[in-house]
Amino acid sequence: MQPHQLNPAIEPQFEAVNDYIINHLGSNVPLVEKIGHYIVESGGKRIRPLLVLLSANAAGYKDQNHIPLAAIIEFIHTATLLHDDVVDNSDMRRGKDTANAKWGNAPSVLVGDFLYSRAFQIMVEIGSMEIMNVISNATNVIAEGEVLQLLNTKNPDTTEEAYMQVILGKTAMLFEAATEAGAILAEASTEERKGLRLYGLHLGTAFQLIDDVMDYLSTAEEMGKNVGDDLAEGKATLPLIHAMRAGTEEQRLLVRQAIRKGGLDDLQPIMDIVKETGAIEYTQQKAQTQADLAIDALSALPDSSFKETLIHLANIAVKRKS
Repeated sequence: MQPHQLNPAIEPQFEAVNDYIINHLGSNVPLVEKIGHYIVESGGKRIRPLLVLLSANAAGYKDQNHIPLAAIIEFIHTATLLHDDVVDNSDMRRGKDTANAKWGNAPSVLVGDFLYSRAFQIMVEIGSMEIMNVISNATNVIAEGEVLQLLNTKNPDTTEEAYMQVILGKTAMLFEAATEAGAILAEASTEERKGLRLYGLHLGTAFQLIDDVMDYLSTAEEMGKNVGDDLAEGKATLPLIHAMRAGTEEQRLLVRQAIRKGGLDDLQPIMDIVKETGAIEYTQQKAQTQADLAIDALSALPDSSFKETLIHLANIAVKRKS
């Protein structure tokens, strides 16, 4: 079951977001439309726009501006994917060739810029300075997070605290912006807005931690990308950080060496070390703690089917395999 199917009341709104996205990819430059459609229609779950819809509804919103707001969040997310794949030199995402693998780096970066700017055009139409403040701040933090991750690449001395800061920027911030913007649109109370903001922050953190785990557990078919991509790029994610901390001296040195050189030469022994040191369970437990914090934050909201769906999303986020 897709996440948007968890609540029948949200499905028509979710379909309206998809239609809105497709209808706002128009450009006078055919390649912009071609790449835009390719990446937007490539089979993602649309978790982030779904969070806008659920948050707005959970806070009592009754109008229609949550549809374009959800599209804004998806455009920003898609732009970051285009840029990420260029930075990481990735050739597979969601089980398909990346845009940069098909068309090259330069078109991918520029179409990412187009999607960012289209998102801000739509934001102006919504006309909320508060929402613009939240989303513009989020995009700035996301950019900083990407640079921070780049600085930490092939650095085996990356600490758990430093890596959690990367997660905040690269993933959690857009989740947080999605839920807080939905609350603002619904004119939620201060307590409800804070609750939804914290829900997005913690859910996004849990989501990324499980992504880190899947790099060492899932198949390429389950993940929609290549197994071991993080290791190949020299990213010291939490499973590797814990493995170095909990392993033997020999294991620690092997992991450090693998991070420094990148590539997949040592993938199997590194996967063995990650499992033997309990790094999978450690990272999963960290993700579960974040999911629990996300659910606790929703206590500020009145009971509704939308709140229940948000709770269910947090629970399944830590159990997913793709």
